[in-house]
Amino acid sequence: MGTIYSDLLSAKAKKQKQLAVLLDPDKIDWEHTEHLIRKIKQSPATHIFVGGSLLLTNVLDQLVALLKQQLDLPILLFPGNVSQITPRADGILFLSLLSGRNPDYLIGQQVLAAPILQQTSLEIISTAYILIESGKQTTVSYVSNTLPIPADKPEIVLATALAGTMIGHKLVYLEAGSGAERKVDPETIRLIASNIQVPLIVGGGIRSRSAMEEAYEAGADLVVIGTAFEKDNNFFDYKKA
Repeated sequence: MGTIYSDLLSAKAKKQKQLAVLLDPDKIDWEHTEHLIRKIKQSPATHIFVGGSLLLTNVLDQLVALLKQQLDLPILLFPGNVSQITPRADGILFLSLLSGRNPDYLIGQQVLAAPILQQTSLEIISTAYILIESGKQTTVSYVSNTLPIPADKPEIVLATALAGTMIGHKLVYLEAGSGAERKVDPETIRLIASNIQVPLIVGGGIRSRSAMEEAYEAGADLVVIGTAFEKDNNFFDYKKA
């Protein structure tokens, strides 16, 4: 068992909540990276996720190298496809999009990635990735050509999460999607958290610290924040709604 995953299990056992800042290489403002790094250092972040649904720029290696140089946090790849792999990171969320029925994102991209990953020292963490409807079509839904699970069908989310853990996935990731109008419903988080034993990640549509805390209280072990954190200098203000 790798160190990153062991630490996630240990934190879950101790009820220590974790926080990942998600950075999309396509959206990095390279003129203000010092400011971004400073914000991350001042935040309670425990992990950095790097990746996106597309990857239109050739800066993944450069970004991960910068983060490794400036931050003492585990850097995990959060890939949209096989092209988003660099050996410079510490690990990778080996995602299987279980909410969809597109075989390319269930196993196709993983087959292409496996020989590449075998040649690296990346810690590979098998992750059940579950996209939940959030008010509009998200990039991941469009690019993967899959439908999210309806937000009012938590029983389907639960069955999918359970199937993922029974298959052997080490993490369950509930995702509303980048730019989501609505975050994952706390009652859905609570239902999943009370029925699985592996760490639960929740991301998408979390635009304030209070929303982050709500996800924690519902049972999320690790919350992912992205665009809102990058754009809002007051993200960690408890007074925000």
